[in-house]
Amino acid sequence: MTQFESIYLEYQPKILRYLTNLTSEQDAPDLAQTVFLKVSRSLDSFRGDSSLSTWIYRIATNTAHDHASSAMAQQKASEQLLDDEVAIEDFPDHDMEGSDAQYIRREMNACIRGIVDQLPEKYRAPLLLSEFEELGNAEIAEILSLNLDTVKIRLHRARTRLRKAMQCQCNLYHDDRSQLMCDRK
Repeated sequence: MTQFESIYLEYQPKILRYLTNLTSEQDAPDLAQTVFLKVSRSLDSFRGDSSLSTWIYRIATNTAHDHASSAMAQQKASEQLLDDEVAIEDFPDHDMEGSDAQYIRREMNACIRGIVDQLPEKYRAPLLLSEFEELGNAEIAEILSLNLDTVKIRLHRARTRLRKAMQCQCNLYHDDRSQLMCDRK
C-alpha cells in the first residue's frame, strides 16, 4: 500500500464528514475528491511543519472556502432550494417498530444542522472542527490560520449562539428512556 493510499483510507471519511457539515451533503463528495487530489499532488512537498491531519484539514477548509465563494456554488444552492421536495421517506412508518424515535432523531439532527448552518462561517468552522471532528484548539488554530485566543473566543461565541438559537427554535425534552429529544417550535 502506498503512503497516499494509507492516508486516503484514514482521512477520507473524516474529511468527507467535515465537508458535509461545512458545505452540503451534495457538494461534499466532489470537494473531498478535490482535497485528496491536492493532497496527492502535494504530498512530496509536505514539509511536516504541522501534523499531517492539520495539513489535510487546512486543504479541506480552503477548498470549501473557494467553493463557497464561487458564483457557481451560489447558483447551485439556489437551484437546490427550488428542487427540494419532501420525500415520503421523511415521514414515519407507524408499522415499523421504533420508527417514531428514528423520525424524531432525524428531525432533531436536521434542526441542529439547520442552526449550525445559520452560524457565520467564522463560528461554524471552529465549532465543526471542535465538536464534530474532535480536534483540539491548537490544531484548529493552525488549520484556520488563527491564533489560539481567537479560536477560544470563536468557539465560545459559536456555542453561545447555538445554545440561544436552540432555545428559540426548539423545545428540548427527555423521552421515556431519558434520551434528549427536540421538537421544532
